Amino acid sequence: MKYSKIPGIDKPVARLLQGAIMLGADNRDDNFRLLDACFEQGFTAFDNAHSYGHGATETELGAWIAERGIRDQVVILTKCAHPENGIPDRVRPDFIRSDLEESLERLQTDYIELFLLHRDSREYPVGEIVDVLNEFKDAGKIGAFGGSNWLGDRVKAANDYAAANGKTPFTVSSPQFSVAEMIHPPWEGCTSVSGEQGEADRAYYDANEMSLFTWSSLAGGFMTGKFTRDNLDSFDSYWDTNPIGAYAYESNFKRLDRVRELAADKGATPAQISVAYVLSNNPRYHAIVAAWQPEEAAINAAAADIELSAAEIAWLEMKTEEKPA
Repeated sequence: MKYSKIPGIDKPVARLLQGAIMLGADNRDDNFRLLDACFEQGFTAFDNAHSYGHGATETELGAWIAERGIRDQVVILTKCAHPENGIPDRVRPDFIRSDLEESLERLQTDYIELFLLHRDSREYPVGEIVDVLNEFKDAGKIGAFGGSNWLGDRVKAANDYAAANGKTPFTVSSPQFSVAEMIHPPWEGCTSVSGEQGEADRAYYDANEMSLFTWSSLAGGFMTGKFTRDNLDSFDSYWDTNPIGAYAYESNFKRLDRVRELAADKGATPAQISVAYVLSNNPRYHAIVAAWQPEEAAINAAAADIELSAAEIAWLEMKTEEKPA
């Protein structure tokens, strides 16, 4: 496993995070077996959100951490202010505050290392958001903070406000990033820094040494190779049709062809190459992955050991024609 150092967090942060979306309220034994397997493979950082499972995923993760007695060894990332309970826009200080307090209770902790805004409200002034996040940080309730699905210009506006007012800025961001480009957002309000469309935002984050916690490194499963040019009509479940609408286009199938070829050369899976692509882009990039079964944890962890060269990255991105030797 690879680890990074994030300002505001006093422990190493695993560059692969295990997602928590699969932790159901009625599956505690299975949940604990899965989390144990991930932890044994070096997954010490976990991605969660106030909105996931109506709170069940935070409750289950918190129960596992408490029962294993490992709070000092793990990093929790959780998100707030997602549309909930019929309220489409909850990017407001009162909702941020209530979400944080509920998340702390569910997770059985008094602080959260990484606290992110799950969505943005572009018309809302960033100053009040920065102020309330600084309030939580000063109180010791959160470590680093930032935006999930925030575009670079809004992150810049938040950090310009912080600089002008002596506040702590956003130090992390969580957009979608993968070999495949997001053609259509899989969910409303989602943002991506993949491909040419994301180059400007990536340049801003890199220039300001911000860490990225990227979601959907496998483009919703598209980069595993399960979808082909000929089988798209055979899928009917939501978790399959959703990524098809977002990523299953010829430009991405060409990228997938190259990922398959490179995977064969390296004795890896297309999924492992796709995760390695994220980690190899920049030492401050992290990838959120999701093992659903205990045996998948080791397969995911192995992706962190694969190093892709700049030439290989450019080839996967279709920027060069000849595959690197």
